[in-house]
Amino acid sequence: MVSVVTENREQSTHLVIRQLSLEGDVCWDRYRIPHCRLVVQRALFPSADVVVFHNKELAQGRQKLPTDLPRPQGQRWAWMSLEAPTSNGNLHQYANIFNMTITYRRDADVTIPYGELIPKEDEGHLVDDIPLNKTFLVCWVVSNYRNEHKRSQVFKELNATVFVKVYGRWTKTRLHSRALLPTISHCYFYLAFENIFTKDYITEKLWRNAYQGGAVPVVVGPQLGDYKAVAPANSFIHVDEFASVKDLGKYLQQLAKDKKRYSEYFTWKHKWKVKLYTDWRERLCKICSQYNGLPQQKVYSDLEAWVNAINT
Repeated sequence: MVSVVTENREQSTHLVIRQLSLEGDVCWDRYRIPHCRLVVQRALFPSADVVVFHNKELAQGRQKLPTDLPRPQGQRWAWMSLEAPTSNGNLHQYANIFNMTITYRRDADVTIPYGELIPKEDEGHLVDDIPLNKTFLVCWVVSNYRNEHKRSQVFKELNATVFVKVYGRWTKTRLHSRALLPTISHCYFYLAFENIFTKDYITEKLWRNAYQGGAVPVVVGPQLGDYKAVAPANSFIHVDEFASVKDLGKYLQQLAKDKKRYSEYFTWKHKWKVKLYTDWRERLCKICSQYNGLPQQKVYSDLEAWVNAINT
């Protein structure tokens, strides 16, 4: 287990995880989050303010709830997961155990998205941000292709209208990590299709592949409102905005021919830039910055129900 310690002037706050390099004052040195110390020593459990349990490790049996230890009064236990609900396993066993949730969900106690847009300090020049060397109309990078996925049906309908250039393990055209974004930059549109359609589940397919790759994202996943809550208007195209996938295909063809209208999908780059979250330490330090504003008395009586809440 890992203990993450947030040190306020009046008190210290501790959280728990595993196998990270925590030398020095990680939260301050890396992320400028003060009074926050991450530790791994199990001996610090009695003085921890927050103990974090990664659901994937719990499900795989690599981490266990320390039910053999007396739980200190006021200590909060946090359930953390970046997985979609279908991958979290049986959560009924955790009823009335956890006080906090740490997930990509916007309504979690601590939200840890896969990425987000943050303000630029200086407005950029749009001409520098739009790759013009386009070769393909639509591209998709996919490895885990399954016919039963909803996104696969959308892909097949779209591919019947316009040609979609597909890369990845499924088509035996794997891309090296260094080639991913340069390859996507040659595409007008990128299919940022999630394999699971659930509340707020928006992964690096949008933030990294499409936005950083320089292609306009065509998205399938959560409801349109979830995307609008985290991404600027006119920076993506949601399949649900069209009466049919065929209509979507025709729209993409028309848009690619209209340079002015197409360029408007990149105006967000004047004021915003992409920030990816890939280091667990940064996610954990975020707990410290929000700790004092979290409810002191809270228990998830039915974690399973909360995790599986449908889109609203």
